[in-house]
Amino acid sequence: MARHVAAIVLLCATSLLRAQQPAESPYTLKQVGPNAWAGIDNNNAKAPAGANAGFVIGDDGVVVIDTFASADAATRLLADIRMRTTAPVKFVVNTHYHADHVAGNAVFANAGATVVAQRNVRGWIHTENLKFLGPNPKPEQKAFIDALRPPVVVYEQALDLYIGSREVRIRSFPGHTGGDSVVLIPDARVAFGGDLFWRNTAPNMIDASTTPWIATLESLSKSAASYTFVPGHGDVGNAGDLTAFRDYLVTLQKVVADAQSQQLTGDAFDESRHVQTRPAVRSIGVLRRSGAGEYRPHGR
Repeated sequence: MARHVAAIVLLCATSLLRAQQPAESPYTLKQVGPNAWAGIDNNNAKAPAGANAGFVIGDDGVVVIDTFASADAATRLLADIRMRTTAPVKFVVNTHYHADHVAGNAVFANAGATVVAQRNVRGWIHTENLKFLGPNPKPEQKAFIDALRPPVVVYEQALDLYIGSREVRIRSFPGHTGGDSVVLIPDARVAFGGDLFWRNTAPNMIDASTTPWIATLESLSKSAASYTFVPGHGDVGNAGDLTAFRDYLVTLQKVVADAQSQQLTGDAFDESRHVQTRPAVRSIGVLRRSGAGEYRPHGR
């Protein structure tokens, strides 16, 4: 009896201790360069961030790159910034329109930041995100998309921002959505690639054009060969990881072309795709699969 009571007391004490512990962070904050940080989505958290984000601190301000899939994660990121600097968050750069990268825009806009993106993002943020909700979205889902804060400054091909003496280069590259940006920090040799770069996870290709995407990865791996690359999903990587991901897309493109030429459909196409892409999948270390072996996109 005494042992039974002791066990109950121990269980209650353990539960109380766990209840008092703070919730696991939706992301892992990693320093990727001098005053440059990446928030890497924590898939093990009860409420993950949903995607990666980051921020760069300059002499007189901060630039944030993407804002996660929820206002809660974005609020936490703003608190992390405040722990490191009192400088204002001047700009938020959305790397593309997908909701898992822009859902926290309002958190930073309400704190005084200007949201910046490639021109297409402003319209697509409210129209194209609806397709991820299915044919019959619930009213609260549609309201969530309608409430996303769009960029108020847009650009076509290139835009340079300055936070004091620190230069932040924003460049448009094709491939993932048609409105993608890469954010380059030359003095830190860091690039935030958004969903043009996925590491150790299969990409979302609902809007993709693989031929220009492959060219984009080839260009970045050469022009920024010594850079640290922060992907839209997955852990921090380098130019070699970009090349591995590029090789995956090349293989996938070939598989689809071969299947079309052989008029393969259904199970026959799936089997051919898995057999032919297996080496490329191993090369990028794809982590997310369903029980049936179907590779699924991570994120939206």
